[in-house]
Amino acid sequence: MSELSPCPLCKSVYTYEMDSLLVCPECGHEWNAEEENTTEQGFVVKDANGNILQDGDSVITIKNLPVKGASHSIKAGTKVKNIRLVDSDHNIDCKIDGFGAMALKSEFVKKA
Repeated sequence: MSELSPCPLCKSVYTYEMDSLLVCPECGHEWNAEEENTTEQGFVVKDANGNILQDGDSVITIKNLPVKGASHSIKAGTKVKNIRLVDSDHNIDCKIDGFGAMALKSEFVKKA
């Protein structure tokens, strides 16, 4: 019995073969084992609408975001320019006029 590679998304070791694909029973991800070695996919950040974000993009907040320690919140519709993506819980680093350096979650912004 050959050892199958774990799921690239959830790292589950319970993968199985189905035709020419490998399948993860825990998250449902399917991938081609031959392409796995050639294409290494880094982390991908998507906005609230599913658009892929990149460093340097401009985004717009889609809801009012409270800021700890500040007397007012970031209003919906605030445009944020020149974002930087980071691999953490709040995956957007940026500077917002009137607030300074901030970390935002991508689920609360849309690509401008």
